[in-house]
Amino acid sequence: MTAEAFQHEPAMPEEVLGYLRPERGGAFLDATVGGGGHAARLLEAGPAVRVIGIDQDPEAIEAARERLAPWGARVTLIRANFRDLDRLPGADDIRDLAGALMDLGVSSHQIDTTARGFSFRPGTSLRMRMGGTTGEGEPAADLLNTSSERELGRVFREYGEERRWRALAREVVRRRKTRPFQTSDDLVGALTAVLGRHASEREKAAVFQAVRIAVNDELAALGEGLEALRERLAVGGRLVAISYHSLEDRIVKRAFRDWSRACVCPPGLPECRCRGEPLGRVLTSGPVRPTEEEVARNPRARSARLRAWEKTSGA
Repeated sequence: MTAEAFQHEPAMPEEVLGYLRPERGGAFLDATVGGGGHAARLLEAGPAVRVIGIDQDPEAIEAARERLAPWGARVTLIRANFRDLDRLPGADDIRDLAGALMDLGVSSHQIDTTARGFSFRPGTSLRMRMGGTTGEGEPAADLLNTSSERELGRVFREYGEERRWRALAREVVRRRKTRPFQTSDDLVGALTAVLGRHASEREKAAVFQAVRIAVNDELAALGEGLEALRERLAVGGRLVAISYHSLEDRIVKRAFRDWSRACVCPPGLPECRCRGEPLGRVLTSGPVRPTEEEVARNPRARSARLRAWEKTSGA
């Protein structure tokens, strides 16, 4: 695996740099380092910048190590899921961060590598493990072949926002009785049978996204990761999150909003019993979207939504 093979153009790099302000120097944590695109831009901002890169994909870590080698000791790479930050060896040393970045979603390399099983191209194995072909986590085929109809319906409804979720779950269960789900064709076939026509690219993408999210427990991991990163920011440190679908963006938006409130006590309490002051402030009034020029140059950035938050209190 080379850096070139894994490399893809990072989404919204100028906006990321604008909010993180790496020219100040300090330690920056890239919680989804991928091929190192954003990390390289941070390191180029000045000699006082250090980057800690985290990724659960071993191929990403290998590619980032090659890409970021010119910066030597200013780079630390760790294979891990950002949700496990508090449990990493040496985690206590990752403190007082000047900034942190989460570029969520699936990389171009992961989508384009058939063995990873993320795409709905014909004949693709149903894997979808973010940790690699041998990573931890239940592969997509197992989820489709063993989950109850009720659980499958929940996945299609909540993670894929599929209107025909009941019928699709029922069809998956019916089909797996005679032939286990193994490839993308099996899932596309079930969706087409429910719709009564060929599924559109958008409909297939939504259903495959739902299964991927469930396999990797992505939404719960995002909530835990946001909390862990916030705790490790220095006062004045900034957190930037780039999401690619509404479910991720909603979690980021709510977290940033709640952290920026003085009181988060449940309604009805006679007096405030929580922290009593905001932890920080939201820097983006709404999601920042890529420019038309960037989308033309990098079509996979089309759905990107960037939000930024600054820590103002050590509470």
